[in-house]
Amino acid sequence: MVGWPLVRAWWANGERVHGGSIGVEQEGCIHGRTAARGERARVEGHLNDDRIGGPTRVVVRPEAFVTASVEHISRVLLAAIEARGAASVALAGGNTPRPIYAALATGGRLDWNRIDVFFGDERAVPPDDPASNYRMAREALLEPARVPESRVHRMKAEQADLERAADDYAADLPMPLDLVVLGIGVDGHTASLFPGASTLEERHRLVVPATGPAEPRTRLTITPPVIERARGVIVLATGSAKAPAVARAWDAGIRTSECPARLARNGVWLLDRAAAAALPTG
Repeated sequence: MVGWPLVRAWWANGERVHGGSIGVEQEGCIHGRTAARGERARVEGHLNDDRIGGPTRVVVRPEAFVTASVEHISRVLLAAIEARGAASVALAGGNTPRPIYAALATGGRLDWNRIDVFFGDERAVPPDDPASNYRMAREALLEPARVPESRVHRMKAEQADLERAADDYAADLPMPLDLVVLGIGVDGHTASLFPGASTLEERHRLVVPATGPAEPRTRLTITPPVIERARGVIVLATGSAKAPAVARAWDAGIRTSECPARLARNGVWLLDRAAAAALPTG
Protein backbone atom coordinates (compact mmCIF):
# COMPACT_ATOMS: atom_id res chain seq x y z
CA MET A 1 0.00 0.00 0.00
CA VAL A 2 1.36 3.40 -1.01
CA GLY A 3 0.64 6.19 1.42
CA TRP A 4 2.27 9.40 0.23
CA PRO A 5 0.15 12.57 0.03
CA LEU A 6 -0.95 13.28 -3.50
CA VAL A 7 -1.93 16.93 -3.15
CA ARG A 8 -2.46 19.51 -0.46
CA ALA A 9 -4.34 22.62 -1.42
CA TRP A 10 -6.08 25.64 -0.01
CA TRP A 11 -7.84 28.72 -1.27
CA ALA A 12 -6.83 32.29 -0.51
CA ASN A 13 -8.76 35.39 -1.60
CA GLY A 14 -10.74 33.30 -4.05
CA GLU A 15 -7.57 32.08 -5.77
CA ARG A 16 -6.84 28.35 -5.79
CA VAL A 17 -3.19 28.14 -4.81
CA HIS A 18 -0.57 25.57 -3.90
CA GLY A 19 2.84 26.84 -3.01
CA GLY A 20 1.79 30.24 -4.32
CA SER A 21 1.22 29.11 -7.89
CA ILE A 22 -0.65 25.82 -8.14
CA GLY A 23 -4.38 25.46 -7.57
CA VAL A 24 -6.14 22.19 -6.88
CA GLU A 25 -9.83 21.37 -7.02
CA GLN A 26 -10.63 17.79 -6.09
CA GLU A 27 -13.83 15.77 -6.17
CA GLY A 28 -13.62 12.79 -3.89
CA CYS A 29 -13.04 12.39 -0.18
CA ILE A 30 -12.21 15.27 2.13
CA HIS A 31 -11.25 14.04 5.57
CA GLY A 32 -13.33 10.91 5.13
CA ARG A 33 -16.45 12.50 3.65
CA THR A 34 -17.66 13.06 0.11
CA ALA A 35 -16.86 16.45 -1.35
CA ALA A 36 -19.40 18.27 -3.46
CA ARG A 37 -18.52 19.40 -6.97
CA GLY A 38 -16.55 22.62 -6.84
CA GLU A 39 -16.47 22.73 -3.04
CA ARG A 40 -14.01 25.35 -1.85
CA ALA A 41 -12.22 23.98 1.15
CA ARG A 42 -8.86 22.74 2.21
CA VAL A 43 -8.30 19.42 0.45
CA GLU A 44 -5.84 16.71 1.28
CA GLY A 45 -5.81 13.91 -1.25
CA HIS A 46 -4.12 10.64 -0.36
CA LEU A 47 -3.64 7.25 -1.90
CA ASN A 48 -5.79 4.90 0.16
CA ASP A 49 -4.62 1.86 -1.80
CA ASP A 50 -2.16 1.43 -4.65
CA ARG A 51 -4.12 3.68 -7.00
CA ILE A 52 -4.30 7.43 -7.26
CA GLY A 53 -7.57 8.31 -5.52
CA GLY A 54 -10.27 10.63 -6.76
CA PRO A 55 -10.57 12.90 -9.77
CA THR A 56 -8.29 15.90 -9.29
CA ARG A 57 -7.78 19.11 -11.22
CA VAL A 58 -4.51 20.96 -10.76
CA VAL A 59 -4.67 24.45 -12.29
CA VAL A 60 -1.39 26.31 -12.59
CA ARG A 61 0.04 29.46 -14.02
CA PRO A 62 1.61 28.81 -17.44
CA GLU A 63 5.14 29.25 -16.12
CA ALA A 64 4.52 26.57 -13.45
CA PHE A 65 3.02 23.95 -15.76
CA VAL A 66 6.18 22.00 -16.56
CA THR A 67 7.39 22.00 -12.96
CA ALA A 68 4.02 20.84 -11.62
CA SER A 69 3.78 18.11 -14.24
CA VAL A 70 7.29 16.82 -13.52
CA GLU A 71 6.50 16.77 -9.80
CA HIS A 72 3.32 14.72 -10.22
CA ILE A 73 4.84 12.27 -12.68
CA SER A 74 7.93 11.81 -10.52
CA ARG A 75 5.85 11.21 -7.39
CA VAL A 76 3.86 8.43 -9.00
CA LEU A 77 6.92 6.67 -10.43
CA LEU A 78 8.97 7.02 -7.25
CA ALA A 79 6.09 5.61 -5.21
CA ALA A 80 5.81 2.65 -7.58
CA ILE A 81 9.53 1.95 -7.31
CA GLU A 82 9.34 2.16 -3.52
CA ALA A 83 6.34 -0.17 -3.39
CA ARG A 84 7.27 -2.72 -6.04
CA GLY A 85 10.92 -2.20 -6.92
CA ALA A 86 10.18 -0.99 -10.46
CA ALA A 87 7.73 1.21 -12.32
CA SER A 88 5.94 1.29 -15.67
CA VAL A 89 4.72 4.32 -17.58
CA ALA A 90 2.95 4.84 -20.90
CA LEU A 91 3.90 8.13 -22.52
CA ALA A 92 1.72 10.51 -24.50
CA GLY A 93 2.74 12.06 -27.77
CA GLY A 94 2.09 15.56 -29.08
CA ASN A 95 3.63 18.94 -28.33
CA THR A 96 2.41 19.44 -24.76
CA PRO A 97 4.57 16.80 -23.03
CA ARG A 98 7.84 17.53 -24.87
CA PRO A 99 9.17 20.14 -22.38
CA ILE A 100 7.97 17.97 -19.51
CA TYR A 101 9.92 14.98 -20.82
CA ALA A 102 12.97 17.19 -21.28
CA ALA A 103 12.72 18.35 -17.67
CA LEU A 104 12.28 14.78 -16.44
CA ALA A 105 15.45 13.82 -18.31
CA THR A 106 17.54 16.42 -16.53
CA GLY A 107 15.87 16.33 -13.12
CA GLY A 108 17.94 13.47 -11.78
CA ARG A 109 15.26 12.18 -9.39
CA LEU A 110 14.29 9.05 -11.31
CA ASP A 111 16.27 5.85 -11.76
CA TRP A 112 15.50 4.98 -15.37
CA ASN A 113 17.13 1.59 -14.93
CA ARG A 114 14.02 0.66 -12.95
CA ILE A 115 11.33 2.22 -15.16
CA ASP A 116 9.79 0.51 -18.19
CA VAL A 117 8.63 3.02 -20.80
CA PHE A 118 5.64 2.24 -23.01
CA PHE A 119 3.52 4.37 -25.33
CA GLY A 120 -0.18 5.15 -25.37
CA ASP A 121 -0.39 5.39 -29.13
CA GLU A 122 1.70 5.67 -32.26
CA ARG A 123 1.23 6.70 -35.85
CA ALA A 124 2.01 4.24 -38.66
CA VAL A 125 5.32 5.87 -39.53
CA PRO A 126 8.97 4.80 -39.14
CA PRO A 127 10.52 5.54 -35.74
CA ASP A 128 12.68 8.35 -37.18
CA ASP A 129 9.72 10.11 -38.83
CA PRO A 130 8.94 13.62 -37.47
CA ALA A 131 5.35 12.47 -36.80
CA SER A 132 6.49 9.58 -34.59
CA ASN A 133 5.64 9.79 -30.89
CA TYR A 134 8.60 7.56 -30.21
CA ARG A 135 10.96 9.97 -31.97
CA MET A 136 9.71 12.89 -29.88
CA ALA A 137 10.12 10.90 -26.66
CA ARG A 138 13.56 9.67 -27.75
CA GLU A 139 14.81 13.19 -28.46
CA ALA A 140 13.28 14.82 -25.38
CA LEU A 141 13.63 12.08 -22.76
CA LEU A 142 15.01 8.68 -23.66
CA GLU A 143 18.39 9.72 -25.04
CA PRO A 144 19.08 12.64 -22.66
CA ALA A 145 18.15 10.49 -19.64
CA ARG A 146 20.08 7.51 -21.03
CA VAL A 147 17.11 5.20 -20.56
CA PRO A 148 18.37 1.65 -21.26
CA GLU A 149 17.08 0.28 -24.57
CA SER A 150 15.86 -2.81 -22.72
CA ARG A 151 13.48 -0.56 -20.78
CA VAL A 152 11.98 1.14 -23.85
CA HIS A 153 9.03 -0.61 -25.50
CA ARG A 154 8.26 1.03 -28.81
CA MET A 155 4.95 0.57 -30.64
CA LYS A 156 5.93 -0.78 -34.06
CA ALA A 157 3.06 0.84 -35.91
CA GLU A 158 5.04 0.97 -39.15
CA GLN A 159 4.56 -2.77 -39.62
CA ALA A 160 2.32 -3.95 -42.45
CA ASP A 161 0.28 -6.26 -40.21
CA LEU A 162 -1.08 -3.88 -37.59
CA GLU A 163 -3.31 -6.49 -35.99
CA ARG A 164 -0.26 -8.59 -35.22
CA ALA A 165 1.71 -5.53 -34.11
CA ALA A 166 -1.12 -4.65 -31.72
CA ASP A 167 -1.24 -8.15 -30.25
CA ASP A 168 2.55 -8.28 -29.90
CA TYR A 169 2.57 -4.99 -28.04
CA ALA A 170 -0.30 -6.05 -25.79
CA ALA A 171 1.63 -9.18 -24.85
CA ASP A 172 4.43 -7.00 -23.41
CA LEU A 173 2.15 -4.48 -21.72
CA PRO A 174 2.03 -4.86 -17.92
CA MET A 175 -1.39 -4.64 -16.36
CA PRO A 176 -1.96 -2.48 -14.55
CA LEU A 177 0.47 0.19 -15.64
CA ASP A 178 1.74 2.34 -12.80
CA LEU A 179 1.13 5.50 -14.80
CA VAL A 180 -0.54 6.46 -18.07
CA VAL A 181 0.30 9.95 -19.30
CA LEU A 182 -2.35 11.33 -21.63
CA GLY A 183 -3.20 14.47 -23.54
CA ILE A 184 -6.52 15.71 -24.82
CA GLY A 185 -7.30 16.92 -28.33
CA VAL A 186 -9.59 19.80 -29.22
CA ASP A 187 -12.14 17.15 -30.25
CA GLY A 188 -11.87 15.43 -26.87
CA HIS A 189 -9.78 12.47 -28.06
CA THR A 190 -7.07 10.93 -25.93
CA ALA A 191 -4.33 8.52 -27.04
CA SER A 192 -5.74 7.59 -30.48
CA LEU A 193 -9.25 7.03 -29.15
CA PHE A 194 -11.47 9.38 -31.15
CA PRO A 195 -15.11 10.43 -30.72
CA GLY A 196 -17.52 7.87 -32.16
CA ALA A 197 -14.81 5.28 -32.85
CA SER A 198 -15.50 1.58 -32.34
CA THR A 199 -12.24 1.34 -30.39
CA LEU A 200 -14.06 2.98 -27.48
CA GLU A 201 -16.18 -0.15 -27.14
CA GLU A 202 -13.19 -2.51 -26.89
CA ARG A 203 -13.23 -4.39 -23.57
CA HIS A 204 -10.92 -7.36 -24.20
CA ARG A 205 -7.91 -6.32 -26.28
CA LEU A 206 -5.36 -3.95 -24.75
CA VAL A 207 -3.96 -2.53 -28.00
CA VAL A 208 -5.74 -2.16 -31.34
CA PRO A 209 -5.26 -0.48 -34.72
CA ALA A 210 -7.02 2.87 -34.96
CA THR A 211 -7.87 5.49 -37.56
CA GLY A 212 -7.45 9.18 -36.85
CA PRO A 213 -9.05 12.16 -38.61
CA ALA A 214 -5.72 13.66 -39.73
CA GLU A 215 -2.71 12.27 -41.55
CA PRO A 216 -1.07 9.98 -40.84
CA ARG A 217 -4.46 8.44 -40.10
CA THR A 218 -3.39 4.85 -39.38
CA ARG A 219 -2.22 4.24 -35.81
CA LEU A 220 -1.96 1.87 -32.89
CA THR A 221 -3.57 2.78 -29.57
CA ILE A 222 -4.14 1.46 -26.10
CA THR A 223 -7.79 0.72 -25.33
CA PRO A 224 -10.14 1.92 -22.56
CA PRO A 225 -9.32 -0.97 -20.17
CA VAL A 226 -5.65 0.08 -20.08
CA ILE A 227 -6.61 3.57 -18.94
CA GLU A 228 -9.32 2.43 -16.55
CA ARG A 229 -7.13 -0.16 -14.81
CA ALA A 230 -3.98 1.96 -14.51
CA ARG A 231 -2.79 2.71 -11.00
CA GLY A 232 -2.29 6.33 -12.00
CA VAL A 233 -3.46 8.52 -14.86
CA ILE A 234 -2.27 12.05 -15.55
CA VAL A 235 -3.82 14.24 -18.26
CA LEU A 236 -1.86 17.23 -19.55
CA ALA A 237 -3.54 20.20 -21.24
CA THR A 238 -2.49 23.75 -22.02
CA GLY A 239 -3.94 26.64 -24.00
CA SER A 240 -7.35 28.13 -24.63
CA ALA A 241 -7.98 25.87 -27.63
CA LYS A 242 -8.24 22.91 -25.24
CA ALA A 243 -10.64 24.63 -22.81
CA PRO A 244 -13.93 23.45 -24.41
CA ALA A 245 -12.71 19.84 -24.60
CA VAL A 246 -11.50 19.92 -20.99
CA ALA A 247 -14.88 21.22 -19.85
CA ARG A 248 -16.68 18.50 -21.79
CA ALA A 249 -14.45 15.83 -20.26
CA TRP A 250 -15.53 16.99 -16.79
CA ASP A 251 -19.23 17.27 -17.71
CA ALA A 252 -21.13 14.30 -16.29
CA GLY A 253 -23.76 14.76 -18.98
CA ILE A 254 -21.30 14.00 -21.79
CA ARG A 255 -20.82 10.42 -22.93
CA THR A 256 -17.39 8.87 -23.42
CA SER A 257 -18.30 8.22 -27.06
CA GLU A 258 -18.61 12.00 -27.47
CA CYS A 259 -15.48 12.88 -25.48
CA PRO A 260 -13.10 9.93 -25.07
CA ALA A 261 -10.94 11.84 -22.59
CA ARG A 262 -13.69 11.14 -20.05
CA LEU A 263 -12.03 7.73 -19.73
CA ALA A 264 -9.42 9.57 -17.64
CA ARG A 265 -11.89 11.51 -15.51
CA ASN A 266 -10.73 9.78 -12.32
CA GLY A 267 -7.13 10.79 -12.89
CA VAL A 268 -5.09 13.88 -12.13
CA TRP A 269 -5.66 16.66 -14.67
CA LEU A 270 -2.80 19.13 -14.92
CA LEU A 271 -4.05 22.29 -16.61
CA ASP A 272 -2.81 25.76 -17.20
CA ARG A 273 -5.28 28.54 -16.57
CA ALA A 274 -6.21 28.88 -20.23
CA ALA A 275 -7.08 25.19 -20.56
CA ALA A 276 -9.16 25.37 -17.36
CA ALA A 277 -10.98 28.56 -18.33
CA ALA A 278 -14.27 26.89 -19.34
CA LEU A 279 -14.59 24.76 -16.20
CA PRO A 280 -17.34 25.71 -13.74
CA THR A 281 -16.04 27.67 -10.77
CA GLY A 282 -18.93 27.19 -8.36
